[in-house]
Amino acid sequence: MLRTILPHPFLTLLLIVVWQMLVNTVTLGNLLLGTILAMVIPILTSPYWPNRPKLRSGLRIAEYVAIVLWDICVANVQVAYVILFKSNANTHPAWIAIPLELRTPEAITVLAGTITMTPGTVSSDLSADGHSLLVHCLDAPDPDAVRDQIKARYETRLKEIFE
Repeated sequence: MLRTILPHPFLTLLLIVVWQMLVNTVTLGNLLLGTILAMVIPILTSPYWPNRPKLRSGLRIAEYVAIVLWDICVANVQVAYVILFKSNANTHPAWIAIPLELRTPEAITVLAGTITMTPGTVSSDLSADGHSLLVHCLDAPDPDAVRDQIKARYETRLKEIFE
């Protein structure tokens, strides 16, 4: 019964929050309309999500978000340093192929998005078999260390969340 009314509870909650941020005014009417939309949209779209991923742990998700936010702040400072104080001759841009242990498309998408949101790196391509992600780094004197850091900080946590 609950799955019929709330097929995607996290999406429902997210839609309510996004609606409130879009209208930029918290009133009873806005909250009611946002709640109605947030309940109707997942019901209408649930047939298009037959194999939705099962997220394992809310605590792990919160930990992952905190780590990503911290890494974005640190990367902003590092990129600013590279731009302001390093000459082009002293930077080491690199293309890095990251072998993936993740298999679910949602987890791979979150990893690629995380890498792209972090300043100084961008995910540019996923191999046809889905086993490797190509990443460009603005300054990577040791590409192997960057690959290992991405796998250790992000991929292992996403594996715990999604698989």
